[in-house]
Amino acid sequence: MPEPRVLLSGLGIPESPRWHEGRLWFCNWIDRQVVAADMDGAAEVMVTRDPASHSMGYSIDWLPDGTLLTTGDKVRRQEPDGSMAVHADQRANEIVVDARGNAYVNGADFEFVAGAPPRPGYIKLVTPDGQLRQVAGDIQFPNGMVITPDGRTLIISESFAGRLTAFDIDADGGLSGRRVFAEGLGPDGICMDAEGAVWVSTGGFSVARVAAGGTVLQRVELEENRAPFALMLGGPDRRTLFICTAEWHLADRAPANLERLTTGPRTGEILALPVEIPGTGRP
Repeated sequence: MPEPRVLLSGLGIPESPRWHEGRLWFCNWIDRQVVAADMDGAAEVMVTRDPASHSMGYSIDWLPDGTLLTTGDKVRRQEPDGSMAVHADQRANEIVVDARGNAYVNGADFEFVAGAPPRPGYIKLVTPDGQLRQVAGDIQFPNGMVITPDGRTLIISESFAGRLTAFDIDADGGLSGRRVFAEGLGPDGICMDAEGAVWVSTGGFSVARVAAGGTVLQRVELEENRAPFALMLGGPDRRTLFICTAEWHLADRAPANLERLTTGPRTGEILALPVEIPGTGRP
């Protein structure tokens, strides 16, 4: 397998990568930006968040009509004039939107950055008519989510449990049939390929392609102290694996690492790696 190439560097923490309309979109944490970049690394800032009113953590996805949604202290949508309006009064971490316009958001109500004791998290559903309800609980620090191409299954990263968990998506958008997809990982942002495998971080400085049941089909090692935060299969044929990384020291607690990333040099990079099996599903 070829070595990953650096597509972009000098970022805060690149997160929530999405392949959308021929470009890689992602959230540039610390600098509070939504950025879009082409395959040559030419980048454009699409949204800048107000640090006085918005929380740091956020993710992005689009409604079927092309409206951009972002998460943070609330779920917001981008209006035609570029302004951001409240879509749902819900603090949230990650988001994924299905083909019907159902937006699944997740979170855990404790101050992770401050090192507070963890609490179980949740997945909530924002329906197209604006209704909000919880559809899953007891999630051990919820992170990235994917929806299978048939729209019938949602897979979520439970970062503190080191596993991927799958749910059936019911006709009304609810979740049921909870089960383990894979264990023994360090999952954050994830993506799915056309063979039903999931690209996921391992908990160290590598990423892996994992089949249902946990079999590791492929592994990509990264440089020491370069942690993968999220993954996306994109490019013109969706055969490029984008790996969002930044410097991270496993011996340090998360708040210490985040303090270093906030006040120190911008170590964030997005790597690009050709792969054989194309991406599918949502996002």
